[in-house]
Amino acid sequence: MSHSQAKIIIYSSEYCPYCQRAKQFFDNKGFSYTEVRVDLDPPKRDEMIQLTNRRTVPQIFINDKHVGGCDDLMAIANNGELDKLLG
Repeated sequence: MSHSQAKIIIYSSEYCPYCQRAKQFFDNKGFSYTEVRVDLDPPKRDEMIQLTNRRTVPQIFINDKHVGGCDDLMAIANNGELDKLLG
């Protein structure tokens, strides 16, 4: 079962435990996402920094709204905000 209504983008790199955790979180919930690998595509890292003013991965967007990193994702998952964003 995969939900298609939310557009989820995760800027990530391969050896990042927080990226793995964020992706696993969405996998477990049955949400598909687009992964943008900044370690393989340096211009995408520049794009991520421009969009977020942050250099760390993951950087997560849901429906074009910047959610933040993995800790930010877990925080909004716990306070119920994530369900509203995911629709």
